[in-house]
Amino acid sequence: MSKRTGCASRGCKKREMIFKGRQSGLMVRAVGSLACLLAGFAATAGLAEGPSLAMLDRLEPGLWAIHPRDETGNETRLCAGSGRRLIQIRHAAETCRQFVIEDGPGAVTVQYTCPGKGYGRTRLRFENARLVQLETQGIENGLPFNFAAEARRVASCGR
Repeated sequence: MSKRTGCASRGCKKREMIFKGRQSGLMVRAVGSLACLLAGFAATAGLAEGPSLAMLDRLEPGLWAIHPRDETGNETRLCAGSGRRLIQIRHAAETCRQFVIEDGPGAVTVQYTCPGKGYGRTRLRFENARLVQLETQGIENGLPFNFAAEARRVASCGR
């Protein structure tokens, strides 16, 4: 009787086919899972774009007078190319991260953080394209601020 040696004696061909079948199944599942994961990221990326703050885009660009409601502060003026400029009036020159709390047709609320400089939370309520009510509070250079004001467009910006 001859003794079988090698692959034929152990049924390698059959095992090889089963192993390849399992590999194919795993590969199909892995590719399917990856496709689902990428689709989820794509959907999340669409959400991550965030709110549009369309109410602020309805405000006219120009010179805005900010008059504090408590009458103790001085009126300040700023040139705003868009209503978005009114969000950070206390951190105007800073690059800050913003998080939109409310984004409605009549009001927006934005919280922002300026690393090393402070943070704030501003609410703007739409009256018309030339008038908004503004409430803002936060920390600027280590000191708290909290004020309410009326912001009114008064002229075009000088060049």
